[in-house]
Amino acid sequence: MRELAGRTAFVTGAASGIGFALCRALAAAGMNVMLADIETDALAAAVEMLHDFAPKVRGVWCDVADPASVERAATTSYEAFGNVHVVCNNAGVGGGSGIDDISLDTWRWVIDVNLMGVLHGIRTFLPHIRAHGEGGHIVNTASMAGMNSGLGFSAYSASKFAVVNMSEGLARQAAPIGVGVTVVCPGFVQTRIWESGRNRPQRHGPAVVPDPASAGGRLLAQLVELGRAGLDPADVAAQVLAAIRANELYVFTHRGAEWRAELEARFGGILAAMDRDAGPQ
Repeated sequence: MRELAGRTAFVTGAASGIGFALCRALAAAGMNVMLADIETDALAAAVEMLHDFAPKVRGVWCDVADPASVERAATTSYEAFGNVHVVCNNAGVGGGSGIDDISLDTWRWVIDVNLMGVLHGIRTFLPHIRAHGEGGHIVNTASMAGMNSGLGFSAYSASKFAVVNMSEGLARQAAPIGVGVTVVCPGFVQTRIWESGRNRPQRHGPAVVPDPASAGGRLLAQLVELGRAGLDPADVAAQVLAAIRANELYVFTHRGAEWRAELEARFGGILAAMDRDAGPQ
């Protein structure tokens, strides 16, 4: 989608971090933007901040883990702006790393938001975009944790691996109907994702806080520090905007040698196993 001005975008997890940066970039490109978030006070503040230079923005409360909530938010968007063209399934939470405290409630929470939240966005908006016939683009936020296993046994990584696969499959089937797909795989970005337990609903039980002395606790502390020193969300948003316009499937925000080495090690191991186990040709 090269022409964005005058069209409409819907962004989840829009009140902070990458989501807010996406909203700002899309609004600056001339789009109407519906900000969707589960955190009401932060959402209101985000909409107010954007109003200074982009009056065609609105906000709507949305729990992406609830398909009915996503559908209601979509209806609000149609009523405010008409057809929606760009959908950013960006909302995500962090949690469930390590083997020390394996919590089913935490796994269900992370999967419900990070994976099912993306599915609910696709299921809600894809038929609408297909029906209006004006073209569109779907952006799914995954992670470099969806490309390698550096976080170990992790609900977060499992959910992001699934989002990458979902996006690749969707891109194949959506291209013939004029809908582009981008999957965003950020490295460490300055967001509050490791504080996402603040929005954890009661139905998913209390958060399991790892012992700081455990392997899971030490990893979490390291991730928090890396996030604080990470990439500016605005830089991620700029890359995503370029990918939408160029209809690019993948956005890798971090291109350093260490990231490439991790992927090469993983893919090399997979290919070596295939060659070893293939048997007679």
